[in-house]
Amino acid sequence: MAYLILYVDDIIVTASTDALRNTIIDVLKSEFPMKDFGIINSFLGISAKYNDKGLFLNQSRYAEDIITRAGMSECKPCATPVDLKSKLAEEAVQQLCLFMHDPRESHLQALKRVIRYLKGTTHMGLQLLKKQNLRLTAYTDADWAGCPSTRRSTSGFCLYLGDNLISWSAKRQPTVSRSSAEAEYKGIANAVSESCWLRNLLLVMGRPLKHSTVVFCDNVSAVYLSTNPVQHQRTKHIEIDIHFVREKVLLGEVRVHHIPSSLQYADIFTKGLPSSLFNNFRSSLGVTEPTMQLREGIRG
Repeated sequence: MAYLILYVDDIIVTASTDALRNTIIDVLKSEFPMKDFGIINSFLGISAKYNDKGLFLNQSRYAEDIITRAGMSECKPCATPVDLKSKLAEEAVQQLCLFMHDPRESHLQALKRVIRYLKGTTHMGLQLLKKQNLRLTAYTDADWAGCPSTRRSTSGFCLYLGDNLISWSAKRQPTVSRSSAEAEYKGIANAVSESCWLRNLLLVMGRPLKHSTVVFCDNVSAVYLSTNPVQHQRTKHIEIDIHFVREKVLLGEVRVHHIPSSLQYADIFTKGLPSSLFNNFRSSLGVTEPTMQLREGIRG
């Protein structure tokens, strides 16, 4: 079912029909002074344009403002935001924002590379496709002990409703994982937690999901732990995460499956990738140029 999106002051109103939309706006206007700006074209710095595929979201103005403020309007673009040859170490870690209180030269160079990447991609955006099925799919990955200073892992996930990317995260884990399986399983738990919130949101909106959320992970041990009822000594320290995911599996809300690393889209949130793989995963996330077709994936 298609939804019409309109911009009313600082509120986005969506509805499945013109009549329902007008009813909602009339009720709001009876309680609050507001102005109807019509079909949405921008919101909180995000440009929204309709096309034959659906809705294209873009932040070119915001990106260009960052580039200008950095004094890099004439910089040479680069294909990826991360240099694969080195990792920022003790005085400079992978995630630039973590050390804003004590930035070093290595941070500045890494930041400049990110801005150079933005320079070449300001025209790109997120394509949301219309007429999608209501199936929730998640991809989750972790870069085990990726920080050379703290040996904490970075976990990332992305969730699709149909073929539309609707939620994503890249976050350093708060504790050190003693195995890759543990790091990956923490990532699975985070993705399952997000999927539960989204399932409840859709339920409140009157569009409950009829199918399980499929979670893809490229670590065989982590996938095995999601269904294996036997507790092992080495997993007691992540027992809460294990029970949380298993409970959702037993309820039929979640299914955890293995996927090869070559198809693990969440890799893009946890580590630097070669340009060819990076571009492939970026396209699979729905990030594309306005006139490009979204590649077909295995989602759903």
